Amino acid sequence: MKSASIQKVDRSKKLQKSSPHNESSMISNYLTNVAVMNKSTAVKYNERLKKFEAFVSEHYSLDIDDIVKRITKGKIDAYNVLSNYILHLREKSNNRISPITLKNSVITIKNFLEYSDIDISPRKFKLKVRLPKVVRKSKEALSKEDVVDILNACSDIRLKTYVMFLATGGFRAVEALSVRIRDLDLESKPARVFVRGEYTKTKTDRIVFLTEEMTQQLASWLAYKYRKRRVCHKGQNNDQNYEKTITEYRTPDRNENDLIFAVYQNSRMPNPDGMYDDIAKSFAKTLDRMGKGEREDGNEGRRQITLHSFRRFVKTTISDLGYSDFSEYFIGHSGSAYWQKKDSEKVEIFRKIEPYLTFLDLVNLERRGADVQTKVDELEMINQKLRERDAMNADAIATLSDKLAQVMQEIEMMKKQQTQIMA
Repeated sequence: MKSASIQKVDRSKKLQKSSPHNESSMISNYLTNVAVMNKSTAVKYNERLKKFEAFVSEHYSLDIDDIVKRITKGKIDAYNVLSNYILHLREKSNNRISPITLKNSVITIKNFLEYSDIDISPRKFKLKVRLPKVVRKSKEALSKEDVVDILNACSDIRLKTYVMFLATGGFRAVEALSVRIRDLDLESKPARVFVRGEYTKTKTDRIVFLTEEMTQQLASWLAYKYRKRRVCHKGQNNDQNYEKTITEYRTPDRNENDLIFAVYQNSRMPNPDGMYDDIAKSFAKTLDRMGKGEREDGNEGRRQITLHSFRRFVKTTISDLGYSDFSEYFIGHSGSAYWQKKDSEKVEIFRKIEPYLTFLDLVNLERRGADVQTKVDELEMINQKLRERDAMNADAIATLSDKLAQVMQEIEMMKKQQTQIMA
């Protein structure tokens, strides 16, 4: 029997061997398979599997490939591993992990084990692996006043443009971050943006119309992004052997494949999922600064207002105007009849809802309001003329009716006279 010191050394060697830094071939194969369908999903799964890998190393002194082999041989119970992992996640978060996050993490591991040829019975999984119930909380959509307040509180032009982009187009957060310069058509009337299917939930390309206000805001952001700016860097002094600070003005190269909300561009295109973390933090700071950063009751890790709240705002706004079916199409839900309709019909409805998705362009809104009032006045005048014409027609009909009655009376009298003469 090994002494305690020897066992400790052996355990240390196992931990070193099973370090999460060692690449697991099974995880690599699984993520490659997932990435074929969706690269963004593969990135999320990779994060969850890394946490599971660290758990296995800490609690079982094994790497992922080894524990999969032992589960396959029946030496370790898969359901017990999953149950222990749930306890581990709760302890790590001090029981602050949300039910939906916990469930998604465990389901990802379950799917990985099944991909690795481990049979997991749905019935046994339900009995032996207890997952918390996910409570679906009802959420109120933002009001237009809320959106205006948030836009005015944004501290930089990039965040303001991004938030307005969400609040006018109903995009999902990563959908908006995936848009390239080449996907914008700011010259058409109305302007429009092409959303690539690989970044949509339904895996379907779609076109989204942009308000005039949003078009101007995008033009301002792009002009600012590719402005000439002063750059300072270290350079070698030719005369003397020391570095000096060189100041020069540079204009960034503009590439049609650049993501419109990416701050830094290089030969390798930024990942929209990676950009999300950065812009979400800036948005959270904005909410806190303006006193709107309240957390959800029972889920302290999530705020009541999120970037997804603007998508609900767009859906509710368009539906409340009486265009529920169009709202489904506009935000990219499948099943709407408007997927098959002509662009002219879609543009006609968009023009009607555009003022309700305009927030800061007061001059344009007032002009549109004046135009609407003028049309109302014109329609009222036409209606008055029609009423007057109807009244004249009614009088003429009444006069003709009286004359007809008089003629009929005279005919009756003539008939009676003729009858008397013949008699």
